[in-house]
Amino acid sequence: MSKLKKIVDSKIVKSVNKNVRSSTRKLKPILKSIVGKKVDVAIRNLTFSDKRISKDIKKTISSAVANAENNYQYDIDKLIVKEAYCGKQVVMKRFRARAKGRAAEIMKPYSNVTIILTENNKLVSHGSKS
Repeated sequence: MSKLKKIVDSKIVKSVNKNVRSSTRKLKPILKSIVGKKVDVAIRNLTFSDKRISKDIKKTISSAVANAENNYQYDIDKLIVKEAYCGKQVVMKRFRARAKGRAAEIMKPYSNVTIILTENNKLVSHGSKS
């Protein structure tokens, strides 16, 4: 017997922030902390975060919320963060003078931040199993 999967017709809302001046290693813990949360809770957590890069992530979420409201007419109170991930971009390389005529490399990485929102639909169970 083959199992049929129910296809849910829900639009996703996406916002991408390119060339964020931070490494993916610093971004990933912040992005993992907001996945699955409501948008207003995620923005509040980012507002009071100590990390410098949380301001850029907050801007990206706000942009995704604006996309959801204007393009798909979603209710912004029902939006949740479905996915949040980052990827590597270019790395600026600089050199610093060191002792005995040597040079040390300074890497300045950039990243891309992607936020995907979806509208939180309550799952309706058909039938009961008591």
